[in-house]
Amino acid sequence: MTGLTNETNGAGGAGGTDAAASTGVVAVVAAPWVRTRLRAAPGVAVALALLVAVTACLAAAFPRAVDRYEDAGLRRLLDDATARQTTVQLYAPQPGLELPQAEREQALRGAALRAAYGKVLAAVERPLEPDRAQSSYGVRTTNPGAALDPWLPRPTGLPARMSLTAQNGLADHARLRDGRLPRVRGAVTAATPEVEAAVTTATARTLRIKVGSVIHLPGVERAPLAVRVTGIVEPSEPDGSYWSAMPVLRKPSLIQIPTQGGPPDRYWLGALLLPPDAAPVLLGTAGKPERYWQLAPATASLTAHEVDRLSSAVAALESGPGLGRVRERVDPLADATTDLDDVLTAFDRLRSGIGPLVAVAAFGAGTVAAVVLLMAGGLAVDRRRAELALLRARGGSLRGVAGRLLAETAVVAVPAGALGLAVALLAVPGVRLAHAVAAAVAVTALACATLPVGAAFAHRAVRVHGGREDLASLRPSRRRTVAELTLLVLASGAVVALRRRGASGDQLVALAPVLVGVIAALVLVRLYPLPLRRLARPAGRLRGAVAHLSLARAGRTSTSTVLPLLALLTALTTAAFGGSVLAGVHDARDRAALLVTGADARIEAPHPLPADLPGQVRRASGVREVTPVSIAYEAQVGDGSGTEQEVVALVGVEPGAYGRLARRVGLGGFSGTELAVPAARGSSGTGSAATARAEKRVLPALASPAVAGRYGERPFAVRLEDGSQVTVRITAVRDLTPAVSDLDFLVVDRAGLPARPARPTALFVTGGHLDGGALRDAAGTGVEVRLRAEVRDGYVDSPLQSGAERIYTAAVAAGAGYAVLALLLALVRAAPERTALLARLRTMGLTRAQGRRLLVLEALPQALLAAAGGALTGWAAIRLLSPGIDLRAIALATPDSSSGGAPLRTDAVSLILPSLTVLALATGIAAVQAWWSGRRGSVRELRAGDSR
Repeated sequence: MTGLTNETNGAGGAGGTDAAASTGVVAVVAAPWVRTRLRAAPGVAVALALLVAVTACLAAAFPRAVDRYEDAGLRRLLDDATARQTTVQLYAPQPGLELPQAEREQALRGAALRAAYGKVLAAVERPLEPDRAQSSYGVRTTNPGAALDPWLPRPTGLPARMSLTAQNGLADHARLRDGRLPRVRGAVTAATPEVEAAVTTATARTLRIKVGSVIHLPGVERAPLAVRVTGIVEPSEPDGSYWSAMPVLRKPSLIQIPTQGGPPDRYWLGALLLPPDAAPVLLGTAGKPERYWQLAPATASLTAHEVDRLSSAVAALESGPGLGRVRERVDPLADATTDLDDVLTAFDRLRSGIGPLVAVAAFGAGTVAAVVLLMAGGLAVDRRRAELALLRARGGSLRGVAGRLLAETAVVAVPAGALGLAVALLAVPGVRLAHAVAAAVAVTALACATLPVGAAFAHRAVRVHGGREDLASLRPSRRRTVAELTLLVLASGAVVALRRRGASGDQLVALAPVLVGVIAALVLVRLYPLPLRRLARPAGRLRGAVAHLSLARAGRTSTSTVLPLLALLTALTTAAFGGSVLAGVHDARDRAALLVTGADARIEAPHPLPADLPGQVRRASGVREVTPVSIAYEAQVGDGSGTEQEVVALVGVEPGAYGRLARRVGLGGFSGTELAVPAARGSSGTGSAATARAEKRVLPALASPAVAGRYGERPFAVRLEDGSQVTVRITAVRDLTPAVSDLDFLVVDRAGLPARPARPTALFVTGGHLDGGALRDAAGTGVEVRLRAEVRDGYVDSPLQSGAERIYTAAVAAGAGYAVLALLLALVRAAPERTALLARLRTMGLTRAQGRRLLVLEALPQALLAAAGGALTGWAAIRLLSPGIDLRAIALATPDSSSGGAPLRTDAVSLILPSLTVLALATGIAAVQAWWSGRRGSVRELRAGDSR
């Protein structure tokens, strides 16, 4: 008792030292409290430090990991978008005709535009940061003029049109391939007869332009403008915004003009790159010149947490205060346009769909970690109950004892929390620091406060002696009952509110597993002792005391049972929810890929496939079956009463083989006899006679619901793409079919089609581990080969998706680890009492084998309770949240209506497997504890008053 006496003097003697000094009595020198405690229990201090460090590290790493994959997702989305979408285009018309001509020309020169560019940059709000290397400004013609030179290519006789653009920085963004860069000689005006220009290599190659070529464009009230090409340049960054914001600068486009019947007219549209100071010459053309400023965003500095502010900055520049400043400083008629806000909206929509799912895992794992910290503090309070009671009995104040316990814990927890934070900051780089620091501080504060608060609550009243530890109260205290009922009502109210309004994406949705776990833990802890007590009575009449003792002890109620049960239920619920989410994501991707391909592989061409191709494909590795199909995507259906025609996809199949394929993949299966045309199979002949017989025959057809609703069961004509016609009658209706996923369709026996439309244009391949390379080699050129596995892998396109999956998996794994630790802490807390019980029972004749069975049977009901409760709460959480969750956001890169919804469904494996794992782990730990206790002697456990 020496250590306890020194510690007691350190706590209770603090108030008596001054009194002893005043009376002349020599005071006892007390050892420092913190150092004494750390020396007395170094293992406990190390375990606490390790727990706090790991928890703080995980808590601090989580927000930085989320920021990291969200930032990567934003940058990927911006990089995948075209420069025309992400660039903010500001433009102003040419100076008004009321101004003097010299002033109008001066406003278009390089110096004036450069000054205006600086004013435009000053109007941009942060965090929108223009990339000055890719941003540009200049003057361009909005109405490209028709070139008067006949040597330029004219595909259908229309002259080529040329856009005149005087853009800054040509020398900095291009490499000279031939000639020299254009220059300005003297002051260029609207009447200047000739200017110099450059073209890109793509423009020169397509339009047959060479250095020295002269292109003439119509003028207004002047002679045609001559543009002499002095250089051919190669863009240094062709995909950058400088060149791609206006793609015509980089390469010419073949423009098609719709016509009334006959082939469409086409002409070439190219660009001539003038020096900036040559812009005034555009005033003398019919091109309607305008000034423009193109602001390319600096994507490297953009972060996901600034998306809302970034959207506001873009909106302000497009139609808000930013545009107002541009109009005030540059031109009152200036305007702006951009698709950057649409890109940001798409990112925010994807993030909003993924965020709630990740938050569920985060709140679940965080709750289990918090429960473990509380259990660790509760274990410390239990182990030091006698010591703390003695301190209170010897005059230690509640504040003084709690303060010393806080200092004792803080000395260990604060450095451990700082270490965990440092490891998280180094392991997961990021921009934001506040969230990581706040998470680590919260973990450290909880670890520091658990022991002193628990001790203050347990020893708020001074007791001379404690109660008997071998007795359990049959009825919980009124205070505990009121607290549990209050918590139960609050959690139930939150769940009811969540169920009524649906999963709206707020924090209440993320707390659903925790709320369900709280309700289940409180209810199950109160209910499960009742059947055990009923079973204990008949078990007492059985031979042997093991069954009766195990049921009697398992039926005792204890406040300490709630926390470990809550940890297990929350972890199991989160694991079941997460497993169902991941399984649903996999199923959604597989389903979407199946709708695209219709089978394990799809080989298709816009023309009839070679007759020997099905045989070659069958010989490829992994191929089990090949189903030929002819698809006419633009078949026209009409009732014959008018000119209006409806376009549907007509699919010609072999009914038996195609029906087997549809049943195997689950896309509108049918029996082959529903579409068979017996008369057609014995028919012979080719050419016009066969076509005439096919047009007179009425073919049974399988139709989509929309077509069946319009035409019913009456025969109607279908005109094919080659001009032939067949008559069909709908005999079956299916929502889906393997050949077509997003069009209305008709499926008929291709034996009843004319010879040319009956030739297969697609092959549907089924099999396992298909070799895409072998299939493509067999198909040859001009034929598209799509594998279901490749399409499915392509849906994981954004770092938002893959990052969310990794975070979710890590959070579920962390929650499972903390749940195991909670289970271990619960068993460690009960270990001394169980060991003493076995020692006493062994003195009464209980064998070691019976002792092991006793501990296993005692732990089994609670393990079964946790396993069954975990499966139940997991099912309840999924049912609660499934109406408001669509997994397409996390499953598919670009969700569309043809893929259908992807609702959250219960995954049986995710419900059962974690519960069975907990059951096996709990019984295994109890068996190991019983085996270890059996090897130790019982002398120390039988010492009176020895609680070590």
